[in-house]
Amino acid sequence: MQRIGLISDTHGLLRPEALAFLQGCDHIVHGGDIGSQRILDDLAAIAPVTAVRGNNDIADWARDIPDRRSLRVDGVRILVLHDVHELRDNPAPRGTRVVVSGHSHKPLVQEEEGILYVNPGSAGPRRFTLPISVALLEVRDGKAAAKLVTLQPTPKG
Repeated sequence: MQRIGLISDTHGLLRPEALAFLQGCDHIVHGGDIGSQRILDDLAAIAPVTAVRGNNDIADWARDIPDRRSLRVDGVRILVLHDVHELRDNPAPRGTRVVVSGHSHKPLVQEEEGILYVNPGSAGPRRFTLPISVALLEVRDGKAAAKLVTLQPTPKG
């Protein structure tokens, strides 16, 4: 089984609770709005990272980060993009089994027409009353399952 940690919308804040959650993952996927190269470096110290550029990743450090990435894990094709609504104009490639996105800050796991859609929500600064969250994607024998995890930020001193 492959354990893939899903994180998005860090906006330059990598919470210690998110880092602790990602420990032991075989791979990490970041759904965009990263915020800084340091975030990617810190994640890469845990496991290989696949990341996409979000609409707020406009500084020079993000110039070479693609808008979409595709990877295959244990026979499962995973598409990563920041805003799932982009699929209206540019659909997922044939054979895609999982779509990972961010942007809305709203955690979601939903299967539709044979595709598992996962938005881990936001692990960065709190937005409105939305939870601080991440997700875990488990891939085994060509099948994928995801679960959302709400993080409980440590109160400041």
